[in-house]
Amino acid sequence: MSSALTDLFPHPIVQAPMAGGVSVPQLAAAVCEAGGLGFLAAGYKTADGMYEEIKQLRSLTGRPFGVNLFMPQPEYADPAAVDVYAHQLAGEATWYEAELGDPESGRDDGYETKLAVLRDNPVPVVSFHFGAPSREVVDALHRVGTFVLVTATTPDEARAVERAGADAVIAQGVEAGGHQGTHRDVPETDGSGIGLLSLVAQIREAVNIPIVAAGGIMRGGQIAAVLAAGASAAQLGTAFLATPESGANALHKQALTNPLFVRTELTRAFSGRPARGLVNRFLREHGPYAPAAYPEIHHLTAPLRKAAAKAGDAQGMALWAGQGHRMARELPAGQLVEVLAGELAAASTALSGGGVR
Repeated sequence: MSSALTDLFPHPIVQAPMAGGVSVPQLAAAVCEAGGLGFLAAGYKTADGMYEEIKQLRSLTGRPFGVNLFMPQPEYADPAAVDVYAHQLAGEATWYEAELGDPESGRDDGYETKLAVLRDNPVPVVSFHFGAPSREVVDALHRVGTFVLVTATTPDEARAVERAGADAVIAQGVEAGGHQGTHRDVPETDGSGIGLLSLVAQIREAVNIPIVAAGGIMRGGQIAAVLAAGASAAQLGTAFLATPESGANALHKQALTNPLFVRTELTRAFSGRPARGLVNRFLREHGPYAPAAYPEIHHLTAPLRKAAAKAGDAQGMALWAGQGHRMARELPAGQLVEVLAGELAAASTALSGGGVR
């Protein structure tokens, strides 16, 4: 990674931006203060809401941090398929005594307004999910001193990230919790995701920009492995979800290590886009029938998910989690960064031949 970007955070540890209220300023600040790169998630927030969180984070830490944006999505969802899915969810609405959401509640996530805020009030790092921004957007952020990172799930997507002028690519393996950052949502490719170590190696040969590896990383030894494979840093989401600073619902945190939830799957059930979550009743019953329609399905199911959380029913919530969820540790976020850094140092020593044989 370019030394200018690396200098922003002493440890090669990035806290993933987890939308939906998880990546709150307190979490990002704790990670930053411990020497990692904390992130705010602007997804599903208004531009004003994003700006308020930026101001709050700046009051908690003077260290560099990042803000993540969702790219606007093209209109190719089949309205009839959304209607059919809404009919299927009618029983859920009755059960939770909630109205289904309006699938036409907007699809650009306030993208242009958020960009304007970030140009007028620059932050150290901005990352993008669900596609690569235009070269003009990247250049505008560079002009105000912001580093730009973009998620890719294939070597071809990584090449698009490099062409856009980004400073680094986030290589997201199929193990990652939450939404896959695919640039195009093509149902025909469901189930064809690439494992993280293979992806890092392939992207390393495809582009010349630095790589941040993401997907299922829960221990410092895994960070050492992706660094050895060619990454410059590692991005962890699920590992930080269980921390006390995380804004995740308590049921979500508990589910990570609850024996009732033994595995994860990629599903469209909650949002219409592939996202990895703990397998619960909602996912099992509706996942096979959910259409490729993001953000329509996200808007449609939002009231159901909120009602399930309010009722204390984890079986109806979107329990996003990576494949390493059972390794979650309920440590304060700053302490977790320190533990990960220590594990990384020990693993690096062993990899270099200095460990016990």
